[in-house]
Amino acid sequence: MEEIMTVFQNPEKGFEIVPHFANFILKLEGKQIPELFLAAGLLCRFIEKGHVCLNLKLVANQPLSILCEGNYAGKIICPDFSQWIKALHQSRVIGQPGDFKPLILDDQGRLYLFRYWEYEKILRENLLERKEIVYQDIDLKLLQNGLKRLFPDDRADEGPNWQKIAAIVALHKNLCLISGGPGTGKTTTVVKVIILLLEQAKGRKLSIALTAPTGKADMRLKESILLLKKKLPYPAEIDPLIPEEVSTLHRLLGARRGSYEFHYNEKHPLPYDIVIVDEASMIDLPLMAKLFQATLPKTKLIFLGDRDQLASIDSGTVFGDICIGQGNHLSLKRSFHEIEGIVQEEGGKGWNKKSELADCIVFLKKNYRFDSSSGIGLISQAINQGAGERAVELLKERSKKFQDIFWKSHVGSNALPRTLAPIVVREYGPFLKAETPEKAFQFFNQFRILCAVRRGPFGLEGMNELIQKILTKEGLIQSQGRWYHGQPIMITENDYQREFYNGDIGIIFSSSQSNGDLKAHFLTSQGALRRIAPSRLPRHETAFVMTIHKSQGSEFDKVLLLLPEKDKEILTKELLYTGITRAKKYVEIWGKEEIVLSTVSRSIVRQTGLREALWGRSN
Repeated sequence: MEEIMTVFQNPEKGFEIVPHFANFILKLEGKQIPELFLAAGLLCRFIEKGHVCLNLKLVANQPLSILCEGNYAGKIICPDFSQWIKALHQSRVIGQPGDFKPLILDDQGRLYLFRYWEYEKILRENLLERKEIVYQDIDLKLLQNGLKRLFPDDRADEGPNWQKIAAIVALHKNLCLISGGPGTGKTTTVVKVIILLLEQAKGRKLSIALTAPTGKADMRLKESILLLKKKLPYPAEIDPLIPEEVSTLHRLLGARRGSYEFHYNEKHPLPYDIVIVDEASMIDLPLMAKLFQATLPKTKLIFLGDRDQLASIDSGTVFGDICIGQGNHLSLKRSFHEIEGIVQEEGGKGWNKKSELADCIVFLKKNYRFDSSSGIGLISQAINQGAGERAVELLKERSKKFQDIFWKSHVGSNALPRTLAPIVVREYGPFLKAETPEKAFQFFNQFRILCAVRRGPFGLEGMNELIQKILTKEGLIQSQGRWYHGQPIMITENDYQREFYNGDIGIIFSSSQSNGDLKAHFLTSQGALRRIAPSRLPRHETAFVMTIHKSQGSEFDKVLLLLPEKDKEILTKELLYTGITRAKKYVEIWGKEEIVLSTVSRSIVRQTGLREALWGRSN
């Protein structure tokens, strides 16, 4: 262990992380414990990578790489697990679950920062409490009539109508999680749920909050609701009661500038009967825990998400940990005999009785956007299954079978400007020639270039620079200065005071409404335009191109997806799946075959204790 201490305490040896936190923990300890130093340093690194904890079993006896000035400089071997645990139990800064200590070590060898252990505990306890709450005052005849009207499609030959079953679950339980890919009808289902709930209220006013993690996601949810209100059959008297306003989670909870705390919390809960959360896979552990804390047990919580999509950028894989597996395992124990007549034709008698938490989760199966002739649908399915060769086979067949997917496997960095130029001019020309900001947004949101990485010739930074050069050469933009007419921008930090949030998209525009001055224009969730001087914006960057991570919560008619020339750890099947499914009608992928294969073979695995706490060790 002396070797480990030497590596950490001599920065010129270049360990993978700077050990400030490890030094701080040793200072609190008051004595030298090399095993503690190593564990704290690794925990800090793992949290930076999105893990909730450090599972010492998985790193014990494993080689640990050392870097020197960014270059590989050798390895050390982590201690034996039992030796490591014994040494850590002697530390006064490490406690067991329930203790108030800087670090918490559970009986499975998982090491947490106290606050992350507490977040996981809060979420676990809330989920286990809420899963048992079943509503009893449901007018079953009224529900049955509503289901027949809103779900008239008899698809017995295609198996259960899981949208219909999700609606039944959402009405009976005060916790419901609906998972499905793009096109499976999550938003359609939840709007029908709102209608059914309002009908059940029989004139009693229900306070309903609609929320999503990002500004992009909340605008898309609002657009979907407005569209569905025109299509769905429901009594005229409930029309004004269907909510249309959507807010970000930070706005809903009342974010405070310079603080991790929110206005709404355990002592001051949210004043709603129902809270509906879209794009739940994007929510990290701290934010999800605070949402549950701020929501009364009697409040109905409904989550919509895609468990196969990228997890949150920050800590945890919360939605995926809760929605394990792909199958529906409903029992609806107490209420099953009451609703059996309603769902009998949907295959209800064959449901497995797995657990009461499983009763709260429904996976939507049928895709209404991508059918059997859709390349996007088939390739996203292959990627989800980890079938890299099948995915490549589908890409190669695109010219024969599919009209919605295209693959270029041999675009080198030298040929990039020449190959990209005609696409950029064709797709971005309309929005840059638009006469109003509203029209500019309309055209801009039809097409987007997505990158898997930030740096390199196929990364976000280089691509934004290249696109600006192409458009300047074509006379479509005049990019002198920091801001210019037609420049798309993305906010990269939260500004709670001005209500700008990381990921918000704007366009710099000069129009008669702004007296010819350059203004940053943003679409609000109400569909209105918000104008502000660019100099007053929080930190932001040019956004002709987005990373796949930042594209979550967005959809575009057409997408050009760029993979880097060299394999990287960040390339996972979840990343590729998320990028491809941002496209509603057409996606073009540029990337080498070997990169596609390695990407599909790699999956996001984060160390947490939530899945085991909810489902047991076998999962």
